[in-house]
Amino acid sequence: MASANKDNSKDQERVSPYSDEELEYFRDIILKKREEAEKELESLQNSLRDSMENASDESAYSFHMADAGTDAQEREKTYMLFNRTKKFVRYLDDALKRIDNKTYGVCKVTGKKISKGRLEAVPHTQLSIEAKLKRR
Repeated sequence: MASANKDNSKDQERVSPYSDEELEYFRDIILKKREEAEKELESLQNSLRDSMENASDESAYSFHMADAGTDAQEREKTYMLFNRTKKFVRYLDDALKRIDNKTYGVCKVTGKKISKGRLEAVPHTQLSIEAKLKRR
């Protein structure tokens, strides 16, 4: 039984090549991006709601079919942006979990450290530049 406890403590060991201070630095970047994304989601949701209300308020005979098509296309574009932003928030949340469990900053393909510059630019990434370029 003692060996099982020893194995569990090994699971809790740091995998991240970054110090706790550096991880907190990345957490701040991610939280700021997440806050911006949440505001964007709220704005897109309001835009979709307004668009749907306007579409139902209009009489079928009060505007041209081309206008209806344009409105539908704009709603679709807004909906796609909404879904993309939601996905981005999930990626940021996953990155926060990796910070919490000290696995942040490790490439899931190569197992090597992801550069600080890359993480500053794309804080939710799980791929080093090397792995990203190989995927092309």
